[in-house]
Amino acid sequence: MTIQTPDSLWQAAHSVDARRPRSRQTKIGASDTVCARRAGYLLHGRQPTDGGDKRRAILGTWLHAGILEAARKEYGWLVERSVEDATIRGHIDAVQLDAATASRLPKRMRPAHPAEATTVEDVKTKSTYQWDRILRFGATDAEIRQVLLYADLLSTEGFADIEGQRRLARLGPIPVGRIRFRFINRDGGDEYVQEMPFTTERARGARWWVSQVRAARSPEDLARTFPGPGLSAVCDNCPFKTACWGPAVAGRRPQSVALHDDAEREKALDEYAKVSRQIAPLKERLKVLRAQLDGSEAGVYGSHRLSWSGGNPMKVDDVTAMVELFERADVPVPRTPDVAWMKAKLKEAGIPVPVRLDRERRTAVGINVTPNQS
Repeated sequence: MTIQTPDSLWQAAHSVDARRPRSRQTKIGASDTVCARRAGYLLHGRQPTDGGDKRRAILGTWLHAGILEAARKEYGWLVERSVEDATIRGHIDAVQLDAATASRLPKRMRPAHPAEATTVEDVKTKSTYQWDRILRFGATDAEIRQVLLYADLLSTEGFADIEGQRRLARLGPIPVGRIRFRFINRDGGDEYVQEMPFTTERARGARWWVSQVRAARSPEDLARTFPGPGLSAVCDNCPFKTACWGPAVAGRRPQSVALHDDAEREKALDEYAKVSRQIAPLKERLKVLRAQLDGSEAGVYGSHRLSWSGGNPMKVDDVTAMVELFERADVPVPRTPDVAWMKAKLKEAGIPVPVRLDRERRTAVGINVTPNQS
């Protein structure tokens, strides 16, 4: 009897994700404004040059959808609603209406608890690797621009008059008082909320950004917003990575395409030397401060929270266990075990390499300083 291996669910997930409206749209959307050149590629109808593994993004999408559905059921928020005008479109994650606006809707469509001011919310799922930056700096300029556009479309046009939200469209333009970011750590579930007032002045800057993209004759005329593959996760996962940075060249980093002649190399070298001189004393000062804080108890000190990581026993190859595996398999082992050879053979056979904890050796202790949110 032949046992058939089940199809991978990730293959199905990638196929479904490729058919999502957001994955197929070619007109510029608010969520496409993360990078000027990327928006330009979409606006000019260029075909993506890169695919890649989207498992992390898909997991984020599933978590995102679950959170919004819970908010809809428990709080009565309006979730996944479309807004658009003649030049841009977007899908707002959540809208919490104020009491005056909510009163214009049937009771079944009103929020359980109206907001003080109508609030446009965007939910972002982040990895633990990105979490420290979120706590330190909050939403990026690109993320703020995206939600400003959502809020501006809602305040100037109202909800789009499309199937499933006709009743909302009849409300017309809705004054927006604030925007909110809800960051969710998709590894541990931590939550961080950032709010800011919405003003037409802020929205005007986001609109100007879009107008500059639309005015460009070609995507290549637009600046790259991020520093490139290997330095930015946005670039690493961009569907236009090769179109923007060119094909990978062995021995050279993608960013090298930004320098075209010796004059530009001279300018970059001068800046490199200048920045190095500026950083050197700061690095030395950090070493002194780190040494002074060594041994301090984790906790809150004023406006910052101190925590420590690392200091754990190191994992090392368990040579004794490897020898036992080979002896049980009747494979000869030299009197002085060849660790590299044994590891290669185990990996070749698909057998995990045994490891043990060496309590005499410890991983480096890292200091973590984040803003105090309590």
